[in-house]
Amino acid sequence: MIKAGIIGGSGYTGGELIRLLINHPAVEIDFIYSTTRAGKSVALAHPDLIGQSELIFSGAINQEVDVVFLCLGHGNSTQFLKENPFSSETLVIDLSNDFRLLENSNFGTSQFIYGLPELNKSNIEKARAIANPGCFATAIQLALLPMAHSNLLQHDIHVNAVTGSTGAGIKPSATTHFSWRNNNVSWYKPFTHQHLGEINESLLTFGNSLGKIHFLPNRGNFARGILATAYTKFEGSLEQAKKIYTSFYQHAPFTHIAEEPIHLKQVVNTNNCHLHLHKHDGVLLITSAIDNLLKGASGQAVQNMNLSFGLEEELGLRLKSIAF
Repeated sequence: MIKAGIIGGSGYTGGELIRLLINHPAVEIDFIYSTTRAGKSVALAHPDLIGQSELIFSGAINQEVDVVFLCLGHGNSTQFLKENPFSSETLVIDLSNDFRLLENSNFGTSQFIYGLPELNKSNIEKARAIANPGCFATAIQLALLPMAHSNLLQHDIHVNAVTGSTGAGIKPSATTHFSWRNNNVSWYKPFTHQHLGEINESLLTFGNSLGKIHFLPNRGNFARGILATAYTKFEGSLEQAKKIYTSFYQHAPFTHIAEEPIHLKQVVNTNNCHLHLHKHDGVLLITSAIDNLLKGASGQAVQNMNLSFGLEEELGLRLKSIAF
């Protein structure tokens, strides 16, 4: 069994990770580290786990575990690893943005591999340190990677995406509490969102020219999920576009091309990304839907773990959507 440790298990991504790992047939959770909840039941932080787990938050860290997941706030993983070095044999999977960009990917003797399996599968399989992608970044990259691979993103790309409130983390803020979010929608960080850096780096992997990405993120009045629409000029036919996408994702078990328009409930509570293509007046519209906490965070982290340990990519991730 793979012995796993979790650093920061009381938030949304930590909670999802615990739910996945307690049901993973090849994993045993060794510890869930918390500085504020040590000695308390994990089910107190995640009441849905009542009767499913007797796990207790720990104030100690086992630095010899096979894999450790860092579910810390952005900017905190670097300092944590400096103060708590793990064994050279431990696979480190970081869910923050600390190591995603190439300029930040080296840490000590380790190099963090960008953990988007649809792009970096062979490198992830050999990695000992993985930087899990951001949620918006995952949805948008999966929408655009086939076009980038075929050198078809030379014109400006316009992206509009809406995310649920869990994307902002578990601590309430002025724009996440219920009375503000309910029956409300708003944009934030227009054209400057922090995920643009990793999106651009991934799309430029193929060495082709890239048009400017105009990204407008929105806050939705729902808890989880991301629906993103991206459009750009495209001279080919819709059938040609579908062939490009189906060919690119033919070996990607979680990314699927839908014939009919898609919606969030198809993917919430799963590690899937659903894509839909539509063409109008020389413009290709790509719609992408993911669960921000699973394919956009903890599910993708487990997918990366599976690849790194030579397990079946889908192991522990065959999840059913809420459907309706």
